[in-house]
Amino acid sequence: MDKSRRNIYALVLAAGSASRFGATKQLVEVDGVPLVRRATDAAAAACQNRVVLVVGHDWRAVSRAGLPDRGFLVQNDRYADGLGSSIARGARSVGHAADAVLVLLADQPRVTGDHLRALIDAWSGADDEIVATTFDGATGPPVLFARACFEDLANLAGDSGGKHLLTDPRFRTKAVQFNAAAIDIDTRDDLRQISRNVRS
Repeated sequence: MDKSRRNIYALVLAAGSASRFGATKQLVEVDGVPLVRRATDAAAAACQNRVVLVVGHDWRAVSRAGLPDRGFLVQNDRYADGLGSSIARGARSVGHAADAVLVLLADQPRVTGDHLRALIDAWSGADDEIVATTFDGATGPPVLFARACFEDLANLAGDSGGKHLLTDPRFRTKAVQFNAAAIDIDTRDDLRQISRNVRS
């Protein structure tokens, strides 16, 4: 497939209730910018107007903070079921139009547009390919899933985020290293640690 004609949508997952954090962490600021806005800005840098913000908990406030200027909003009424339900909702919303989806989380504040573009550049254009991120010996999001993965993504449920697809023999998986993806915010201690690193 001609790279210039690939239709890639970014799915920014920002629907969770963040029970471990104790508040709507998507609205917490890092370097003066809400987490959700950092994620949608990075997504827009890679995918332009093909950004889908998936919201659920406190969706009005999260939408106001994070909806990109030319993006799309999808509400997941079943966000309490877990991450899989948000991926499924996002995948179903663009499956008819996308050649691939780029799944990223709103709580990884150091993910950049450059890294998302690197994932896109690493994709050959094949329908059966996945391009994941490696960091600290682990593999995870952000992840690019090509079209052959869409049915599986659309049927995810519970807390399954699609990691099992990375080792599914039906798909070929590549990886791009980006150590900053290891930084995520699950608790207030995580936020304090990031804030200390910013000041140091």
